[in-house]
Amino acid sequence: MAEHMVEADGVELCTESFGDPSDPAVLLIMGTGASMLWWEEGFCRLLAGGGRFVIRYDHRDTGRSTTYRPGRPGYTGADLVGDAARVLDAHGIPAAHLVGVSAGGAFAQLLALEDPGRVRSLVLISTSCAVPGARGLPPPTDEFMRFVSAAPVGRPDADAEIDHRVAQERVLAGGRRPFDEAAARSLVRRDVERAHDFAAARNHDALPDGGLPDAPLSGIAVPTLVIHGTADPLFPLRHGRVLAELIPGARLLTLEDAGHGVARADWATIVAAILDHTAAPGRPG
Repeated sequence: MAEHMVEADGVELCTESFGDPSDPAVLLIMGTGASMLWWEEGFCRLLAGGGRFVIRYDHRDTGRSTTYRPGRPGYTGADLVGDAARVLDAHGIPAAHLVGVSAGGAFAQLLALEDPGRVRSLVLISTSCAVPGARGLPPPTDEFMRFVSAAPVGRPDADAEIDHRVAQERVLAGGRRPFDEAAARSLVRRDVERAHDFAAARNHDALPDGGLPDAPLSGIAVPTLVIHGTADPLFPLRHGRVLAELIPGARLLTLEDAGHGVARADWATIVAAILDHTAAPGRPG
């Protein structure tokens, strides 16, 4: 296991792999503003231990990947979707199982619609529909919106950024389980200190689409598993239910009292579900 810089189309992306390259490949796609550290190493090792070749990577403007000036991103949302395929190309992988959380799940949906030959299956965690068409989806909770409206403006120093992100993680956790602030602070601090420029991650919040596919989710033809917490404050559970309804044959796994993201308390459940979902027919996960 080691970080590896790959270059494609003039962009450097930092990747890291776990497990045997001869095993089925699983590409982990994190949400906007989040580096690959949010796919924690222990989670990646559990997946690899189940016989999967696991790859995580830093999006542009996070971690050690190509970073742009804050407020001046030189790319679009479509480029972030394309970066998933660029990472696979760099590893010599024609197609992989995609596991995406939050906006990473949207990127995975869009790649499955735009370039289905690259996608063997989808696992969509804490996410929503990536294309228009779904009706009656509830907004984020009032608590989450109050947090967003009170977010600091301007460019904070590292300590202020860490405090803000830890507070954000507390809100995203959903409030129905104990919140491990020490673990969250340790992860956030490593993420901020590792980044070329931690302020650049905010570029993700204002990206133009850049010509994303507008095909309906009914066009997704790969096996799909939707995993959603019942206490998700950003995308309430209805988002996961509708996503599973719109993608043909999709299954829904709900995580009781789970918030938004991949909590350590759910690792065993999520890993077991991914291994089962990505197992070849007739082959144990």
